[in-house]
Amino acid sequence: MFYWIMKNIVVGPLLLGLFRPWVVGLENIPRTGGVILASNHLSFIDSVFLPLVVPRRVIFLAKSEYFTGTGLKGWATKQFFKATGQLPIDRSGGKASEDSLNTGLRVLSGGGVLGIYPEGTRSPDAKMYRGRTGVARMLLEAGVPVVPVAMIDTEKAMPTGTRIPKIRRIGIVIGKPLDFSRFEGLEGDRFVLRSVTDELMYELQALSKQEYVDVYATSVKEKRASLSR
Repeated sequence: MFYWIMKNIVVGPLLLGLFRPWVVGLENIPRTGGVILASNHLSFIDSVFLPLVVPRRVIFLAKSEYFTGTGLKGWATKQFFKATGQLPIDRSGGKASEDSLNTGLRVLSGGGVLGIYPEGTRSPDAKMYRGRTGVARMLLEAGVPVVPVAMIDTEKAMPTGTRIPKIRRIGIVIGKPLDFSRFEGLEGDRFVLRSVTDELMYELQALSKQEYVDVYATSVKEKRASLSR
């Protein structure tokens, strides 16, 4: 109920009225059943606007730190992420990564819509980077379709490092569902996982028209951070 009120009465109408997002391909999202929306990731507001334009409830997996802050700011942050349908996960690796996978699988097995960023982090420069294979493993284990989604110009509305977005139009392009059922039962094969992930990233790049760089975005961020010290 809280999610519905925030999306349809409180926050949603205001943001949609201010930013006037244009959307292409909304009919490509299945009306029922578990499905993964795999999106490029340009800005913090990607996780806000995609759920606003999709009729079904979209659940993202967000880092647990957003839910554990203290004071008024911590409370407000927690409420915001709850309002936008996000679930806390631990991204420290190992067992935490397995728990994150299981959280996503529970959403899908319950017939829900799960939002995922295959790149694993926001792009540092609006380019598209190599996808992580976790999304491939999840969609093969769950046996659900994956829908590629391209966020357009969200990094211009809210660049990384800024706190307040600029009011401007953004776009969302939703591709046709991809079916990887031919790889059923092969979620433990790392070559299959890489193949599925690369095919998905190819579709995302075709929708977004971003320049593609075949390295992980996290590696680029780490290198830039080391050079700035």
